[in-house]
Amino acid sequence: MIDPQPKISLVIIHFNTPHYLESCLTAIFAQTYKNIEVIFIDNNSPDKSGLEYVKKAFGHREDLIIVPNSENLGYARAANQGIRMAIEGKDQEEALVADLSESPAPSHSNFEKADYVVITNPDIVYTPTYFEKAISRIEQDVKIAALTGKVYKYDFDRLQPTNIVDTVGLFAYKNRRIIDDGQGLIDEGQFDEECEVFGVSGACPLYRTKALEDVKILGEYLDEDFFMYKEDVDLSWRFLLCGWKNLYYPEALAYHGRGTGVQRRFFNKEIVANRKSLSKFQKKYSFKNQHLMERKNELWLNYFADFFPIMFKKLAMFTYITFREPYLWGSYFDYLKQLPRALKKRRLIMKKRKISAKEMRKWFKKQSKYLKR
Repeated sequence: MIDPQPKISLVIIHFNTPHYLESCLTAIFAQTYKNIEVIFIDNNSPDKSGLEYVKKAFGHREDLIIVPNSENLGYARAANQGIRMAIEGKDQEEALVADLSESPAPSHSNFEKADYVVITNPDIVYTPTYFEKAISRIEQDVKIAALTGKVYKYDFDRLQPTNIVDTVGLFAYKNRRIIDDGQGLIDEGQFDEECEVFGVSGACPLYRTKALEDVKILGEYLDEDFFMYKEDVDLSWRFLLCGWKNLYYPEALAYHGRGTGVQRRFFNKEIVANRKSLSKFQKKYSFKNQHLMERKNELWLNYFADFFPIMFKKLAMFTYITFREPYLWGSYFDYLKQLPRALKKRRLIMKKRKISAKEMRKWFKKQSKYLKR
């Protein structure tokens, strides 16, 4: 008897980007890997055309669940909504959808608990064999919590793929700045080696449900205090602390539109030059959540080992925002308001921790290896 394929629940979190949905969903339903169920969550988009398009074009499919939320839950809470539906199975489906959406849950006779969960941005386009290759690799090692394939930029203006890297995993500097590694570089073969990474981007991560359950804190997989931005980095850091692996696997290939643009952010001058492409909304949440993430996950021995680069970055950032973006001080005060809950989560994370400070320290580096070639 042939074992059934592991099940993937693919969660699409949509907010006001109807122009991406056709390419995203068409690519998902064209996958050579067939045991995929899609949970489409519309986060109360003001423009309802995307939701209506999905209902009309794909609503007949038995492998699609449409969840129209009655409020914008933010990325983290909506992702947790989809993850709970995937992990807890049909018994929880109706309760979750009734609680968080404006219409009853659809009936699916074949709804089963998922082995893996994928959180997908609508501007992702998967190549047909992406999940066939990704599942084949992650099934070989039960300690892999999260996997990303090689993700290139997709040029939606010209409707064509590129060979410019969007992400090949997350890279962590000694000063605790964390970036999508390889972003903005042209692929000339330097990204063809599989490797463990600090983490995986939230654009299209493949998560093992057992790992998500293992690192869950206060009932949350992604930290809902973040609302959006850096929750993927926070989860990746937590996986490592709890003894799991994050993997970059280049055989699986996808494309990403990325609204903020695919830009190099390896050096300070590149960071400053590219900040103009970020909205105040994104800057505020990213600034606050960076502090929450560090407070929750940092190990004191590693903090003191990298004290000077960490403090230099903090002083440089505080000086910069004081003169250039003073509105971000409001985000710092928001961080202080959320600090007591972050400290509570930290205590729970540290109880689950399985690796030493020395083992964790290897992930914080001076520079990406891809700039050395």
